[in-house]
Amino acid sequence: MDAVVKFLQPLDLHPVVDHFSVALLFVAVLIDLVASAAPTRIWLRYSAVMLMILGAIAAGASFATGDMEADRIWNALGQPAREVLHRHAQLGEYLAITFGILAVWRILIQSFGFMAGSRAIYLIVAILAVVTLGYSAHLGGVLVYDYGAGTALMASAPVPAEAASPAAEPSSAGPIPTVSVPTPVATSTEGTPSATASATSAGSIATPVPTIAPSASATAATM
Repeated sequence: MDAVVKFLQPLDLHPVVDHFSVALLFVAVLIDLVASAAPTRIWLRYSAVMLMILGAIAAGASFATGDMEADRIWNALGQPAREVLHRHAQLGEYLAITFGILAVWRILIQSFGFMAGSRAIYLIVAILAVVTLGYSAHLGGVLVYDYGAGTALMASAPVPAEAASPAAEPSSAGPIPTVSVPTPVATSTEGTPSATASATSAGSIATPVPTIAPSASATAATM
């Protein structure tokens, strides 16, 4: 069974089967409504029976292929998309069962006269089922067009777990460069001849040499 699933997954059968399900089931109910207004056109009723049977088979195949597709893309979807997918999958399962029951019910109505009295109830249930089918198809469109489920847009998007963390968001500017600030190192200049010579020359230039003028008493003593 796993080998069959691996073979069918890359074929993208779910959208194809979905379109058949919606078309067959909508047309089946529509023809049955027309047949109610034209009871003498018995071929319309047989056509509705055949379309309902084919539509029920397509609904079951749609649920099966949708389940395979959900397993493939579940981990790549964010939480809002997962909620929509969960609702879509639940409706797909319920609708597959409902249309299977409706197909059997329609066969009984056409085959046994005592079931003909339930035809009106059958039509009401069938109309509600196709309306729900339309809503389920809408959810499938939301998954594809709003969230890119199963498309190249989803494949190129970051993994939701990484996208939820601001630190993990990709940046077009690249990594932030690190700057190393040089730290001044104090070096001792004591004991080196060059430092002593520099200090001496600096002191001889900066410090003026005092000049002593002879005092008047010293001048008088020498005369």
